[in-house]
Amino acid sequence: MLRVAGGKLAEVLRIVATRAVPGTSALELDQLAEREIRARGALPLFLQYDPGDAPYPYPATLCVSVNDEVVHGIPTAERVLRDGDIVSLDIGLLYEGYSADMATTIIVGEGDADAWRLVKGTKEALDAAIGAAKAGGHIGDIGAAVAEVAKKYDLTVVRDLGGHGTGKKEFHEEPYIANFGSRGQGEKIVAGHVLALEPIFALGSGAIKLAQDGWTYRTRDHSRAAHFEHTIIVGESGAEVVTV
Repeated sequence: MLRVAGGKLAEVLRIVATRAVPGTSALELDQLAEREIRARGALPLFLQYDPGDAPYPYPATLCVSVNDEVVHGIPTAERVLRDGDIVSLDIGLLYEGYSADMATTIIVGEGDADAWRLVKGTKEALDAAIGAAKAGGHIGDIGAAVAEVAKKYDLTVVRDLGGHGTGKKEFHEEPYIANFGSRGQGEKIVAGHVLALEPIFALGSGAIKLAQDGWTYRTRDHSRAAHFEHTIIVGESGAEVVTV
């Protein structure tokens, strides 16, 4: 059933991403995401999510983080996408008790060379993370693989944020998966683990701060950031991506 949940979520995100064009508001994308999730017999995972340390539950289905907004951007009607924006779309759903979580980053319109380098590098880091998630390995293997890609593209790991275990109903579980580390270090990776891997890179220092809305994280130096995520199942011979 987790695979079914992941497939449904991937369908929704593909639809939403095609609508992220100049002139579209973040709120319109959020409303579309909720309609598409419910149309598939699922529930929005983020809507009214309460982690316990936020000032109020998350008020939307979709996180829309633009340019220097790193993660958890709250979609509003006032946030209208413009040509050249770098937009992270983070989304989750609950289906038959199983949660799936994923994110992609797109460039609205043309974009500049740095934007394309950022997005390409962060996407490649997700592929590297998936390749490093092997039974018998360690969580540090994943972080090391991600950090190597950041270095290759001259990008900075946002070190205060990372991936996580996920599962039934509770979509944030142990282990925490940093996007840096050393091979052979950290918790052992076990076959059957369900992990949400999410490299997050920035063009600047990678230091972040929490915005006044109590949810959105932004880069302190206002540099642009990107974020990709897949939910995977760890198998004996490698990882299976379910959000496809």
